[in-house]
Amino acid sequence: ATYLLHRACGQGRAHSSSFAHRSELRQAKRIVVKLGSAVVTRGDECGLALGRLASIVEQVAMLQNQGREMMIVTSGAVAFGKQRLRHEILLSQSVRQALHSGHSQLNDMSLPVLEARACAAAGQSGLMALYEAMFTQYSTCTAQVLVTNLDFHDDQKRQNLNSTLRELLHMNIVPIINTNDAVVPPPEPNSDLQGVNVISIKDNDSLAARLAVEMKADLLIALSDVEGLYNSPPGTDDAKLIDIFYPGDQQSITYGTKSRVGIGGMEAKVKAALWALHGGTSVVIANGTNPKVTGHVITDIVEGKKVGTFFSEFKPAGPSVEEQTEMARRSGRALASLHPDQRSEIICHLADLLTERKEEILAANKMDMDLAVSAGHLPPAMLKRLSLSPAKLNSLAVGLRQIATAAQDSVGRVLRRTRVAHNLELEQITVPIGLLLVIFEARPDCLPQVSTLAIASGNALLLKGGKEAANTNHVLHQLTQEALSMHGVKEAVQMVSTREEVEDLCRLDKMIDLIVPRGSSQLVRDIQRAAKGIPVLGHSEGICHVYVDSEASIDKVIKIVRDSKCDYPAACNAMETLLIHRDILRTPMFDQIIDMLRTERVKIHAGPRFASYLTFSPSEAKSMRTEYGELECCMEVVDSMQEAVEHIHKYGSFHTDVIITENEDTAEKFLQQLDSACVFWNASSRFADGYRFGLGAEVGISTARIHARGPVGLEGLLTTKWVLRGDGHTVADFSEHGTMKYLHENLPAGQPLAGQRDSN
Repeated sequence: ATYLLHRACGQGRAHSSSFAHRSELRQAKRIVVKLGSAVVTRGDECGLALGRLASIVEQVAMLQNQGREMMIVTSGAVAFGKQRLRHEILLSQSVRQALHSGHSQLNDMSLPVLEARACAAAGQSGLMALYEAMFTQYSTCTAQVLVTNLDFHDDQKRQNLNSTLRELLHMNIVPIINTNDAVVPPPEPNSDLQGVNVISIKDNDSLAARLAVEMKADLLIALSDVEGLYNSPPGTDDAKLIDIFYPGDQQSITYGTKSRVGIGGMEAKVKAALWALHGGTSVVIANGTNPKVTGHVITDIVEGKKVGTFFSEFKPAGPSVEEQTEMARRSGRALASLHPDQRSEIICHLADLLTERKEEILAANKMDMDLAVSAGHLPPAMLKRLSLSPAKLNSLAVGLRQIATAAQDSVGRVLRRTRVAHNLELEQITVPIGLLLVIFEARPDCLPQVSTLAIASGNALLLKGGKEAANTNHVLHQLTQEALSMHGVKEAVQMVSTREEVEDLCRLDKMIDLIVPRGSSQLVRDIQRAAKGIPVLGHSEGICHVYVDSEASIDKVIKIVRDSKCDYPAACNAMETLLIHRDILRTPMFDQIIDMLRTERVKIHAGPRFASYLTFSPSEAKSMRTEYGELECCMEVVDSMQEAVEHIHKYGSFHTDVIITENEDTAEKFLQQLDSACVFWNASSRFADGYRFGLGAEVGISTARIHARGPVGLEGLLTTKWVLRGDGHTVADFSEHGTMKYLHENLPAGQPLAGQRDSN
């Protein structure tokens, strides 16, 4: 039986009432969860997948207890009944065989073919009892609702069904709906695939869609055994998961075969999803069988995370983030193949644009500043980062030109050249990492800096800026692409301006080669936690220490401590803990340090040992691992330089640490023993900066143990590859006497070196 859409939507929501973006799914109040046969049944198609089912029940109960109205459309009665009937038949046959033929004949038993309707009749009660037992564990009540075509075909029955379901939802009960497979006739193949305005209740996909529209559900989650909708059959080489599917895109889809169980298939799912979408219900098709995500797939979808395929009627004007990523990678390869002079020209042109178009940039920045001030949610430190000035733009331009000079010999530089055999030479050369994702908060000057470093190193770049600087970032990105256009690589730097969540971007592990978060410690921690399969270059905390030795100069101490803490307390390289040698306590030097900090309005928190020395001490520090980011710091006492090193290793973040002393031996031991990315002697921690290091700019500061550490500039965005040039006649020699001669070990030093080849 088939029905026109207008009958299904008679009392439904408006045509345009479905959600436009994934992030809006958090607002979903009434949700239908459809469990396909492949989700509910085991791989042997006999019995239920209890582990998966338990995870699904837990998620549905959690959402129900949050105040949402949950409904389940389930398969599984046939599989449950098949298991039960097979068991009964096998037991019966075993008894008869034992009585008549002995145990030797048991292996010859064969099971009859079980009719689906009989299995459904035998399995429905058991399936419902299982659901009831599982939901009871979460203090959630369930109710069974069996339907047939007549319940939707007849207006009176349809109204009764609607009323019953609404009453159950009103009583905070989860309705569990299934077709009454014990009495329904066999489905008519493809009877409802003639157009999106017609649908029949012949499987649970169409039932879930029909029910969602009838009940004015906000969201339909259809779980099956595939990740979502692909542009070609899953498993084929070019198959790509479609993140968002829009009506009218059906022509670009090639459907594969149906799942191992069930009577639907992806074509039927898409048909049902589009029908529900036209009725005002948002739809997500996702995998409910993957053991890595089964336990949170439903809640992830409701939280707006990028899971499965989201059906939307609102197609954005610009490209998707996946399309932007592909464009950036493709154009990035062209950028890497440019001559170094051409990359330098692009950078110099961008530097010129920053000064020539500064009025346009500053006007956009003023809009962002005005919006931020009126909103009142940004702290003063963030407002300072957001603000641009002519002086700041001029300084940016100078740094960019420094990078342009360094770009001359960056990509393709030979680090090592080896003669493996006659007419067989091996080179190790510098190459770009690939595609970088840089996520930064309210700091628009980061955009031209990072873009320039990416251009100089031949890397493609995907930028995600904070919404606080949206107008400024838009103008700066336009100028960057204008500079790139001079050599036809405009798309190498892409700005993600969609509603993509940061966590969703971190899932593009097959496209992105390195993530660089620039912002608060919380942002960095979130990125490190979300990035799975993608390396993250950065630091989650900037707990920097300054150790004042017993042989320190008072003048140097005052200057260095003031600059380290007070110049820019929100910076990651600002001092957070001041370590004082015990001999300095109750001396004029100690008094001057305290007086200076009080004059600068720095709030002092006492470490445990420092507090024990004082009768009236400042408030005790809650933790020695605190990054204050404001005019606050912790002060602690140590007995020696060695104890200071041990303290920093225990509580520091391996970012930047300083010793102030006049004793050269003490300083050298500190510099050698401390395992931080930056270690300074008689210098402010604020020197840990790419611009101050002469790098022109930095993509970030890394505390990682591999690749690049400290301020990461141009060199940190390069990796290497090996290039072997032969004549086609030389074969590999792995014998014990195989040797190779080094033409150059470290170019341009060019010192020849001969050595024995490793037989491994």
